[in-house]
Amino acid sequence: MKKILLFGAGKSATCLIEYLGALCDEYEWNFIVCDVNVEVASAKIKIYKNAQALPLDVSDDSERKSVIEGADIVISMLPPHLHFLVARDCISFKKNLLTASYIDPEIEKLKGEISESNLLFLYEMGLDPGIDHMSAMQMIDSIKDNGGTIKSFISHCGGLIAPNSDDNPWHYKFTWNPLNVVLAGKKGASYLESGQKISLQYEEVFSAKNPSVDLPGLPQLAFYANRDSFDYIPKYGLHSVDTFIRTTLRYPAFINGWDKLIRMDLVNIEDDIEIKNCKTFGEWFKIKKSQFQKKQDSYFDFNLFFNQEFHEQLAYLKISDPAPIPFDTFNSAKLLQFLLEKSLKLNPDDHDMIVMLHEIEFIKNNQSQWHRSYLVLEGEDPIHTAMAKTVGLPLGIAAKLILLDKINLKGLHIPNVKEIYDPVLKELKKHNIYFVDLA
Repeated sequence: MKKILLFGAGKSATCLIEYLGALCDEYEWNFIVCDVNVEVASAKIKIYKNAQALPLDVSDDSERKSVIEGADIVISMLPPHLHFLVARDCISFKKNLLTASYIDPEIEKLKGEISESNLLFLYEMGLDPGIDHMSAMQMIDSIKDNGGTIKSFISHCGGLIAPNSDDNPWHYKFTWNPLNVVLAGKKGASYLESGQKISLQYEEVFSAKNPSVDLPGLPQLAFYANRDSFDYIPKYGLHSVDTFIRTTLRYPAFINGWDKLIRMDLVNIEDDIEIKNCKTFGEWFKIKKSQFQKKQDSYFDFNLFFNQEFHEQLAYLKISDPAPIPFDTFNSAKLLQFLLEKSLKLNPDDHDMIVMLHEIEFIKNNQSQWHRSYLVLEGEDPIHTAMAKTVGLPLGIAAKLILLDKINLKGLHIPNVKEIYDPVLKELKKHNIYFVDLA
């Protein structure tokens, strides 16, 4: 009897757990869910007869090795820095590994060992990265197969709040790890545009003036450049393009407001000795605002900076309130994250929304043409979110295909090959996750 092992039972794993629970009941496979909070895991698998929840601290070498040794395939929904622990054991015990996380330098170093062990380590198998790779490569391969030469590739993706649940001046609510949102752009961004290599520092990522994104039936969206786009040019086989950009979508007000938070040093992850004695959030914000104002020259327009939109955003976070700071910190980013999580959480009747758009310019028969294709998916509720579906389902589908010997790749991969993207996208469509071409 085959056994699927999942590390992590948090919010983003809900739809994955439901998919795998039903799958294991159907095929009479075993399904083990490990989490440090076993109550959370138990609640999510209780209706599945072949599922079991185990309490496990992944840093416990003995327990981690024991559960991995008994599995046929391992899926990690752990924080990215913990994947390496699982990966080393998967190599030792000859187990395939799936995760939605990016390939990092430490995992890259294991590439030779993974291949020599005849294993498949499938990374970036979620939404973005994940569905973006699969859908983009399906478009790219189709254009090439039909005689097109691609000149420009732009890919946008965002986890947003659905218009009918958009009720705050940030036009955003958390459906993903809040820390990832707070730290977005910290490493800057780089991309290729009209033949020019563009590199942005953190302070420039949200201030770049990009064109809007308009899609049928949706409010106007905006974007900021996402990480290092150059890394994916060879992975997509687009060595001759003039433009290659990967972006994150948000509503315009969010990007405008976040740029101002950065400029005010409110997203600083470094220790700030000047705020160590602050007792309230109001005291902290007063210090940061004063520091910001002192740095500006006489030509700086404070009324333009602290406009009505930004005032409303700050007020919504209650950033000037005399509420006590409930923990010790010298870190402004931590204080900001606390306020954001408290103010921008999903309500019981809220729906989130995933939006993805690929824009490809190509030359065919000496004529320039465009292929635009987009995905919009709304979540059902704050548990079965669009984010949880689009992150979890690709992993579950891939695990099934591997166990049924329908994916036979070996080595370290992302889902940029037809053997993966064709069957996975086909099944995702059955779950109402599909792309529509724009005229």
